[in-house]
Amino acid sequence: MKEYQLNVDPRILELLGPNLYTNIYYVLAELIANAYDADAQNVYIIANKDDIRVEDDGHGMSYDAGDIAKYLNVAGVSRVSEDESFTRSGERRKMGRKGVGKLAALSVSENVDVMTIAEGEKSGFILSRRPEEGNKLNPITEDDVSFEYVENHGSAIVMRFPQYRLHKTLAAVKRNLLKIFPLINSDFRIHIIRDGQLAVIDDFDRNVMNELSTLITLGEEFSSFCELVPDLFPAKRNELVVAQDTKSIPLTMEDTQGIEHEYSLRIEGWIGTYKTTRGRKAEMTDFPDNFISLFANKKMGEFNILPVVGQNKLNEVYVVGQLHVDLFELTELPDIALSNRQGYKSDDPRYEAVRDYVRSELLADILKKREIFTDLGKANKQQKKTESQRQDEERLRKSMDNFRRKTSEIAARNIAELGAGSSQEAVEKVVSQSINDNSPDLGLKTVVDSQKKKILISQTYSDKPFSDIIYQMLLHNNVPADDILFTNCDNQVCRVPEGTRVYDYLRDFFVESYSAQKIFALFVTSENTKQSWGAITEVGASWITQIDHKIFNIHPFRPEHPLDDEMQWQSTNRDEPTRGDLWMDRLNADIFCQKIEAVCDVLGYTKNSRDDNIRQLETLVSIQDA
Repeated sequence: MKEYQLNVDPRILELLGPNLYTNIYYVLAELIANAYDADAQNVYIIANKDDIRVEDDGHGMSYDAGDIAKYLNVAGVSRVSEDESFTRSGERRKMGRKGVGKLAALSVSENVDVMTIAEGEKSGFILSRRPEEGNKLNPITEDDVSFEYVENHGSAIVMRFPQYRLHKTLAAVKRNLLKIFPLINSDFRIHIIRDGQLAVIDDFDRNVMNELSTLITLGEEFSSFCELVPDLFPAKRNELVVAQDTKSIPLTMEDTQGIEHEYSLRIEGWIGTYKTTRGRKAEMTDFPDNFISLFANKKMGEFNILPVVGQNKLNEVYVVGQLHVDLFELTELPDIALSNRQGYKSDDPRYEAVRDYVRSELLADILKKREIFTDLGKANKQQKKTESQRQDEERLRKSMDNFRRKTSEIAARNIAELGAGSSQEAVEKVVSQSINDNSPDLGLKTVVDSQKKKILISQTYSDKPFSDIIYQMLLHNNVPADDILFTNCDNQVCRVPEGTRVYDYLRDFFVESYSAQKIFALFVTSENTKQSWGAITEVGASWITQIDHKIFNIHPFRPEHPLDDEMQWQSTNRDEPTRGDLWMDRLNADIFCQKIEAVCDVLGYTKNSRDDNIRQLETLVSIQDA
């Protein structure tokens, strides 16, 4: 008669078991890791009505050979030397180390059936949070040891009446598991079975590449991932997707014997950003889609360090990555993993080195690439929008020409029919009727008018800090960025499309346009204006086209004709002649807001109150008493 005795104080199971893991997928990851260490090629996760069963086709455990006694030695360290760091086949590095992963299933169920077969020898017992006296576990007879997919060798863990459940859809289960256990290949597969439906998990990292816009890989093993990222902007491919060498960080540490050594902490893996987050909330999963996971020996040690290394920037929601640091699990070094296997000790030098590198370099690099991608996307949209505008302008031109031709022909014919002695009133009626009959040809005019920029901020690059204040105040007063033309703006939508000169843009859409819609110019003038041919050209263009304008001047420069120099301009001070700190007195702060509000009145935007605008302006520039 086989006996199964747990080599641990039973109170540990009652206290630690149900609290060791907080998520069914962490539990499954531990059981999958045990299967991996058993040299399994397949793991089967079976969701039944009253239990969750995990089977594997590993080498199983022999009672006679002492495998089960070793298994029941809870917290017995599984590897203390390099030789013990490999599985029985010698081809895999062991994932387990602490010897508490076997308790994972007790976080889900009070009683867990453990069944195994090794070279035809069947064994089984019930792992319980409350063992009998003497730490005895109830055996499962050989006749009752049964498997659904295993035949001659392997193990099965059956969590009866589980407290946690798998997600209802196989797709969500797959996605959750892959986020925390990415090691899937032809030699190790995970199968999920529910209600007769079966799904085989594909490797997450390769699967997710098609969803990315940018990517940085570390190490030769992951460099091929670059080929899987869509080529959205071929000309800028090298700025968005890059394969880097393994990151190596020299580190001095003491081993488990207290002897100090020099180590090379090697970081491999990948980090990228999604093209979009749209639609991701539709599929509820137990883990977020934006994360940076840490792995060691192919096993996840911490799901997400992004909250630790990030700076709460808006674009961090696009970040996803998996980094592998095998030094975390080097046998001769102290164990870095927390007891629940859901994180690492934050004060360990290895963890600190990885955290600092990701925070200061890797995350910053991928976010810069994300900004490039965003700008390229905006530029592409702007280019398409501009091309659409050109087409509409051409259609309007043809429509106007057609209108003129038809109107003049019909009017001339009708006047001729009236005769030479017709009264002026009769002639006017004929002309008016001809215009009305052909006015549908001009229906495109309102479309063309609506597409145009409404406000031009004319400035030099040296005066950009002051121009930015004007831009921010316009946005504060409900002016859409799409309506503003600001060549040095940080926002792509305000700049002219890539490859287009601002003068050509103004000529095409305002000077030579059949549309009467004009642009309102806000001139930022200073000593820099005289040195900028572009700024002078824009001043001249505004005089020729007779467009409305306002002047925002930086003292001591004095605006001159053809600008409306007789109109009161706003005056701002600068501590240094060209790029010093800006400030204004309270009178000119009020004039500044008055001019912004006046532009809103002319163009029909909903302006804010004067008090509100003054308060907002004070956040952007120093306002001093005279």
